[in-house]
Amino acid sequence: MPIITEDTVKREAGDGALGAYEALLFSDSGGLTQFGAFVEILSPGAASSHPHWHAEEDEMVYMLEGEVVLTEGETETPLTPGMAATFAAGVDIGHRLENRSDSPARYLVIGTRAPRDRVHYPGQDRVLHVDRPHDERRWSSENGAPADPLPK
Repeated sequence: MPIITEDTVKREAGDGALGAYEALLFSDSGGLTQFGAFVEILSPGAASSHPHWHAEEDEMVYMLEGEVVLTEGETETPLTPGMAATFAAGVDIGHRLENRSDSPARYLVIGTRAPRDRVHYPGQDRVLHVDRPHDERRWSSENGAPADPLPK
């Protein structure tokens, strides 16, 4: 059983159209394949993603530090440390987190790693098709035509 610390964990970072973030990839660092678990650090003014929902994967977030605003469809809810939000597979309401504060926010993300998934982006006419056994990801419009990916 590997012990992974904040100093030894694999990291991913970005600073694109959605703002700056860093992800501490604990489950990847431990070689887990059936579910993903990571801590995301969202900078002030950044969003976790474009609003989306998963056809095949459950997802949840648990707030550790700071504050974010959860947008689910047209509803906005502040999340603070100790609060969790859950998103069941197949529920077609887009969700995302936004850090509207002036301090970084940290939260734990846990989700299923289904062999195949379709991630829908309401209002963007985009679907991300994920095929883990073949390590493939492809984008389409809602009607299935090939499409460019959304900016990160």
